[in-house]
Amino acid sequence: MTTIDPSILAKADYWLSGNIDEDSKAQIRTLIDKNPTELTDSFYQDLEFGTGGLRGLMGVGTNRMNVYTIGMATQGLANYLLKCFPGETIRVAITHDSRINNTLFAMTTANVLTANGIHVLYFKEMRPTPMLSFAVRHFDCKSGVMITASHNPKEYNGYKAYWDDGAQVVAPHDKNIIDEVKKITSFDDVNWEKNDALFQYIEEDFDEIYMKLVKGLSLSPEAIAAQKDMPIVFSPIHGASGKMVPAALNAFGFNNVNIVKEQAEPDGTFPTVIYPNPEEAEALTLSLKLGKEVGAELVLACDPDGDRYAAAVPNASGEFELLNGNQTGALLTYYLLSQWKKAGKLDGKQFMVNTIVTTELIDRICEGFGVKCFSVLTGFKNIAAIIKDLEGKETFIGGGEESYGYLVGDFVRDKDGVSACAMVAEVIAYYKTQGKTVFDVLAEIYNQFGFYKESLISVTKKGKDGAEQIQALMTDFRHHPPAEMNGIAVAKIVDVKESTVKDVKSGKTEKLDMDKSNVMQFYLADGSKISARPSGTEPKIKYYFSVNAPLSNVSDYRRVEGELVERLEGLKRYFS
Repeated sequence: MTTIDPSILAKADYWLSGNIDEDSKAQIRTLIDKNPTELTDSFYQDLEFGTGGLRGLMGVGTNRMNVYTIGMATQGLANYLLKCFPGETIRVAITHDSRINNTLFAMTTANVLTANGIHVLYFKEMRPTPMLSFAVRHFDCKSGVMITASHNPKEYNGYKAYWDDGAQVVAPHDKNIIDEVKKITSFDDVNWEKNDALFQYIEEDFDEIYMKLVKGLSLSPEAIAAQKDMPIVFSPIHGASGKMVPAALNAFGFNNVNIVKEQAEPDGTFPTVIYPNPEEAEALTLSLKLGKEVGAELVLACDPDGDRYAAAVPNASGEFELLNGNQTGALLTYYLLSQWKKAGKLDGKQFMVNTIVTTELIDRICEGFGVKCFSVLTGFKNIAAIIKDLEGKETFIGGGEESYGYLVGDFVRDKDGVSACAMVAEVIAYYKTQGKTVFDVLAEIYNQFGFYKESLISVTKKGKDGAEQIQALMTDFRHHPPAEMNGIAVAKIVDVKESTVKDVKSGKTEKLDMDKSNVMQFYLADGSKISARPSGTEPKIKYYFSVNAPLSNVSDYRRVEGELVERLEGLKRYFS
């Protein structure tokens, strides 16, 4: 019989003797009697309110997403808002996607906020994350909360906290909110007495306000008019974007949008996929099937909260190829800058932003157009921070990250899968009017700026032991870095946590001017780059691989691509 740590039992007993619902108490008793390992994982720590909020498995306990941990987090957020804005009317916008318990968790958040005298603007129907971001600014809110676990499996849920600029909280507010949340050590510290007089719905007419701005992003309406009947397939993968993405495509002028019926209805069990993640080819199986049936020129899908998107297009053989986030990011960047240049709007006062694990091809494209491109830490809040810093001084054109997140324009301050889907469709339509496929355009980009190819390995470990293994792995990278990878010498090591850049051959170390984060980057002698980054919300580590080579002739596209894929596979084998 497994012995349960006394400290774990003490925390469980506190919940059993506390003012919580009887169903939760019954679950705790079952764990004590039948599943001590799960009991330990449920109570060994408090679910951490990180810089982006909460995310974790749903269930009972201090280390799980439930009404009590959400109530405690919300009480901490409320206390911080009241400190920051004394004597002011404080409004907070709230919505959720389709996940299990989302209405329960969103209403719990609303109730605790109103109990603390804070006005709540609550979306009457679920809406994508970018609309929450926009609502914060539109309604002059001080904060916003999105209940979602993005593309995580169905067992997860989460809580994204936003500040008054419509972006997820950054310094100093992120750390300050965390400090306030840590002060709430018990569900008895939460004011649960809701005030319905401070609760107001955001009605459907708000959709029209947002959609008008999305429509205004279009740069080539004449190309869309010429390709208005281009067959497009879209799937919300059972999430919150099922209404808004088709509306955006229609607003741009696309008339032949085919919805994947099996995935059209919101459903937090995600019955047709293993993971509701458009980065995974498996999640697009039904979309690609419909694409074949209707002869689609473009297949699109969004994750459950509608901030990420994926795109697939037919190749020369008529088979669909899933474009990765680096490819679509490069296409969007090249198209936006080309159109701005064509319109004579590039005057040195524009900028774009990407993240340090996103393809450097985007940096090269921006250099080619004479436009500044800022590289920031992973997380769209860091992109939004640059937009805020330069607001009123320079114009943000667009930017994104390799994980299928992109933003065009600045009325939203988070990645926006809704507008990105519409803009990708416009890109396809525009180049189609010129007789070019996506791969023709990519070949031209690679020919001009260099052929970059990327890949990703994501390794998940479970529970307390898994989290410790990942931390040990990063420590080993930091203190015993490899001299070579897959037979290629390591030339430079960037340690973002320690703020250092080391030239391996000379031994010289320089200071890195960037916020600290637990990220290691290895640059190899052949130009390859490998980045290692643990997830901040779950026991997972991601390895990002990037290789590049010149493309001297566009007709050499597939041959050089094959060589780059071989290099990528060699690096992936080294790490696996």
